[in-house]
Amino acid sequence: MSENTERTVAPAAPPGSVPAQRTARQRRPTGAPPPLPHPVRLSTTAWLVLAVVIVACAFLFSAETPWLRVDDRANTWILRLLAQARTPWLTDVAGGIKAAGSGWGVTVLGLSVVALTMIFRRWRHLLVFLGSLFFLEIAGQLIYFGLSRPRPYGISIISGWGGYSAPSPPVAVLTVFLMGAVYCLVVPGRPRAWAKAVVAAVVALFCLARLYLAVDHPDDVLFAVALGVAIPVTAFRWFTPNEVFPVVYRRGRTAHVDVGGRRGDAIRLAIRDQLGLAVLEIKPFGLESSAGSTPLRLRVEGGPDEYVFAKLYTKGHVRADRWYKLSRTILYGYLEDEHPFQTVRRLAEYEDYTLRLLRDAGIHTAQPYGIVEITPEREYMIVTEFFDGAVEIGHADVGDEVIDQGLRLIRKLWDAGIAHRDIKPGNLMIRDGELLLIDVAFVQVRPSPWRQAVDLGNMMLVLAVRSDPDRVYQRALRYFTPAELSEAFAATRGVASPGQLRAFMKKDPRDLLGTFRALAPPREPIVLQRWGLRRIALALAVPASLLLTWMVAGDAFFPAENIGAHPPLCGTGHAMILVAQAVPSAAQLPCVSDLPSGWRVGGADIASGRSVFWLDSDQAGPRAVTVTLSAACDVSSIQAEPSDQPGTRRFDGPPTVGTRLTGLRIYTFPGGCASYRLDFAPGASSLLIPALDGMVTFVPRARLVNYVRAREGLTLCGRGAPCPR
Repeated sequence: MSENTERTVAPAAPPGSVPAQRTARQRRPTGAPPPLPHPVRLSTTAWLVLAVVIVACAFLFSAETPWLRVDDRANTWILRLLAQARTPWLTDVAGGIKAAGSGWGVTVLGLSVVALTMIFRRWRHLLVFLGSLFFLEIAGQLIYFGLSRPRPYGISIISGWGGYSAPSPPVAVLTVFLMGAVYCLVVPGRPRAWAKAVVAAVVALFCLARLYLAVDHPDDVLFAVALGVAIPVTAFRWFTPNEVFPVVYRRGRTAHVDVGGRRGDAIRLAIRDQLGLAVLEIKPFGLESSAGSTPLRLRVEGGPDEYVFAKLYTKGHVRADRWYKLSRTILYGYLEDEHPFQTVRRLAEYEDYTLRLLRDAGIHTAQPYGIVEITPEREYMIVTEFFDGAVEIGHADVGDEVIDQGLRLIRKLWDAGIAHRDIKPGNLMIRDGELLLIDVAFVQVRPSPWRQAVDLGNMMLVLAVRSDPDRVYQRALRYFTPAELSEAFAATRGVASPGQLRAFMKKDPRDLLGTFRALAPPREPIVLQRWGLRRIALALAVPASLLLTWMVAGDAFFPAENIGAHPPLCGTGHAMILVAQAVPSAAQLPCVSDLPSGWRVGGADIASGRSVFWLDSDQAGPRAVTVTLSAACDVSSIQAEPSDQPGTRRFDGPPTVGTRLTGLRIYTFPGGCASYRLDFAPGASSLLIPALDGMVTFVPRARLVNYVRAREGLTLCGRGAPCPR
């Protein structure tokens, strides 16, 4: 510790206020790290930076001719080096690896990750995984269509492909699925490190196979790997950090975080500096009855049996509480007192406040010792008195004195205008015959009458579980009127009782609630379901959001070899170059020219061996004309006609007029043919057919070959421009 470190020594505590010896407290200087800094690792930042740099460079290189020329020539040089190793058997192996990594096998992999994550009930991890796919799908398509990069130049492509090349969709999808499997299913530590090494080897082998076949540029696969790693790694480390949501294969609540390792050291440091207590031992305590925090028993310096109690709250607890209350709003309606906390700090502050408020009201609860900051805005701990020797009421003998204490406790809460809102066996302790109340994080000041009635009903049910309902009811008449008791059991029903209490009642062979209702004056049940605009809106918005996420992210579960391309507009654009690469033998390439009013391009599908685009019409309907470029066509059954396109021969099939007008026109030329298939909507006029002559024309392949050679100094492989294999 530096001699210049600022120190603030706490004033002496009043006698008996703290059971342990305090040491000098220490204020954290400005700029000093907190006890447990937020875990954004260097590797996470590195992947993010790499992804951003690659995206920026990709758009820069595609926009600036000198940079594009350097980049494409460097890529071609690497691909030619790999092509020197081509042999028939190695080509077969590479083709098999490519098929395995971009076909339905990847779909099975992705769905298996989803299924196993659901089986192990890691819902946060599943949500982050699907969110990563959603973001990758959106961001990836924007980049993909923004770059619209053709396939490699100057090298023969010896395997099938579809669409543009950058970033490589199959590589990105395989990478994100494998990273999802690592972070959803593999235990952190050495197993996850080994799993990452295996993933790196698999992805590297898949990328190498695609480069060997020359279907991608080297920077295409690098780009895809960067996106496929950066997006899920950042999401998992930010939203499901190992310290809060570890992947474990043991029973227990997800609310209970690991308090060993770095977090354990941080807890000791924070309590020493902020409260002046030296922690000797940290042990989880009462986990079975806690679902909203991590309860701990801390042995502190000052004696062999000096303990304090602590509750560790994390951002995950706040998020879980928010989702829990959102689901309750959808299922049961909006309850006026169920407002989620927005920050961890506010949750800790509120519990510390309610502890002091209850003690002022004469309620026997734990004495607060202070709030400890572990990670700013993410993890806080509230430290209180530890009830040594106390047992939960669910495991204690309950006599008349304890029953009276429980009923008087509720009466005091009513008189003070307070509701506990979580009366259950786990929150009622007995020590030396005295009833103690704990877990006051959800106490409400000036609650609704309904909530006060629920507190009374739950308290009587807790007491009846360990005694007799008739005796509890008779003693309750000393503190409450019959009308108040009737109201309590009209309000206490279903989810108004905590889950632990409902579990105790389910195990009890007696009908405790029915007995109390029979003893109390009759009253109509108080309706729990509350309908309103908020509930209806949430009930519609949440499923719609999940459906939208699944629809967008779900596309990633299908083979991603071809996700589309821009329609080929006549000229020297990327789509036209891609068409030339799709059918490298074709001397002429069909393209969209001037469309008359009422016609528009519907879409395009460009892949190795064919190029398809279609035109929609407001009169002839969708896909009224489909134009397909291929290497060969069968024209034996149709009649030759004078061609209106230079360098081509034209063949027309007779139009068929029925419910729909259909027809076929084929243009042939050296190395290929283009077929026009007409499929007009019912009622469409045949007078629309002559408009085809100006809508679709041809660009000579030689024009594109010369353009690529002049712009980049490379060869657009195919007819008239052979490339090495």
